[in-house]
Amino acid sequence: MIVFGWAVFLASRSLGQGLLLTLEEHIAHLLGTTGATTTMGNSCICRDDSGAEDNVDTHQQQAENSAVPTADSRSQPRDPVRPPRRGRGPHEPRRKKQNVDGLVLDTLAVIRTLVDNDQEPPYSMITLHEMAETDEGWLDVVQSLIRVIPLEDPLGPAVITLLLDECPLPTKDALQKLTEILNLNGEVACQDSGHPAKHRNTSAVLGCLAEKLAGPASIGLLSPGILEYLLQCLKLQSHPTVMLFALIALEKFAQTSENKLTISESSISDRLVTLELWADDPDYLKRQVGFCAQWSLDNLFLKEGRQLTYEKVDLNNIRAMLNSNDVSEYLKISPHGLEARCDASSFESVRCTFCVDTGVWYYEVTVVTSGVMQIGWATRDSKFLNHEGYGIGDDEYSCAYDGCRQLIWYNARSKPHVHPCWKEGDTVGFLLDLNEKQMIFFLNGNQLPPEKQVFSSTVSGFFAAASFMSYQQCEFNFGARPFKYPPSMKFSTFNDYAFLTAEEKIILPRHRRLALLKQVSIRENCCSLCCDEVADTQLKPCGHSDLCMDCALQLETCPLCRKEIVSRIRQISHIS
Repeated sequence: MIVFGWAVFLASRSLGQGLLLTLEEHIAHLLGTTGATTTMGNSCICRDDSGAEDNVDTHQQQAENSAVPTADSRSQPRDPVRPPRRGRGPHEPRRKKQNVDGLVLDTLAVIRTLVDNDQEPPYSMITLHEMAETDEGWLDVVQSLIRVIPLEDPLGPAVITLLLDECPLPTKDALQKLTEILNLNGEVACQDSGHPAKHRNTSAVLGCLAEKLAGPASIGLLSPGILEYLLQCLKLQSHPTVMLFALIALEKFAQTSENKLTISESSISDRLVTLELWADDPDYLKRQVGFCAQWSLDNLFLKEGRQLTYEKVDLNNIRAMLNSNDVSEYLKISPHGLEARCDASSFESVRCTFCVDTGVWYYEVTVVTSGVMQIGWATRDSKFLNHEGYGIGDDEYSCAYDGCRQLIWYNARSKPHVHPCWKEGDTVGFLLDLNEKQMIFFLNGNQLPPEKQVFSSTVSGFFAAASFMSYQQCEFNFGARPFKYPPSMKFSTFNDYAFLTAEEKIILPRHRRLALLKQVSIRENCCSLCCDEVADTQLKPCGHSDLCMDCALQLETCPLCRKEIVSRIRQISHIS
């Protein structure tokens, strides 16, 4: 949660209200920190680019930090809708330019240690954001991400995505310069094979840019040399992590239809057929490659004559699975409905199909990646805002275990637990005792003290649920196979009591799902979100009325204008 809180903070640092800006300017004038200018339109507050900034030493900077009064952002509500401010405001101290490699490594180090949601983003992250406002600075940041992010850090690729996602969009000239600097082709992919971090990071950067750009910019970035480079990285001689991120980059390029056609014509599906055999490999890195290869073959790069996985998977013994009907398109769910992965920059969440109200229940999760995931229990009232970074444990109706940062999350607040950091292959157990109103978390059979906070807000309607940061994956066991570390107390499993029809078990690939949607007849006055109920609710104060009450109650801002929702009014006259 906190990582996305920093992203929200960068967004909320943009233009303040007119009165606040005026006040800041007067304060700056009185204190003598002149030189900043304001512009119309997006009203970005630009930093002073004079040479004097480079000569400010650390002691002077500390003196300015203590001398200039700044507004306490922790006492102000954050607005995730406001655009990020580009540059240093007149009330902020001048920052001495630092070594970009050190700033990148500082950001990577601090990601797992700062967990206060009210805390400002780390100094290193803000400074990198400011540096990237110019083409030269943006290129420096990108090259540093490729150069210094270590292979062994599970949060490395996620930090690449986080930093690039928050940086300004690159200009056409910057993209052109980057392609010239990297000079990628198939031969480059074969170089430095003993140092896979460089190729992994290069592929992660390309994937992030492909996701962030759209249309002609993405098409222009996928040059013949870059396509050849990524395809060469998929060969079996490459390190599995290089193969994984090259494939993810190709998936993201394929979000643009012209790129998808270009990639498909390269016979990529022939390579993926071999890689999907790794989907059940005991090596968890190869397993990720196999999972993504299979998902790509089912959803993006179809191979003629290949049977889609959902058509041949055996689901007879599965009665509870992940609910693919209420997740965003960014979350990948396996055809058997028990494994999930997120490769997007958003914080994606998913829940089980089975809900419980009484009794004692248990399920297990196998950790496939050791990065940030928040896994636990959610209820019908839980709100998951993927692009704002709110997931399991970030409201009063859910509680989650975070094994990467060694935290328990409830109501967007965290507290440390005593378990060691989880690693690939670990088993996390989740016990829900509705009789005693407590939750117990286990790591490889070792339990933590019970958690009871969530029961002050709700006592029924619980689902198994999880939220994923970028490039994270895990597999669920709801009782279809024996548990590795069953608790000593008597419990029930979802698989013993749940029921799904044969149709409800099917997780269709994207193209099949879209084909079915085109056949659905939608009435004129239906809700614009669920397309099922009547749009009978008006939002105040904006006045938009294209939603049903059920969907409106799950929103905090209007999906059309992004204004905060103060009240919801049911319009009886709209009901037919």
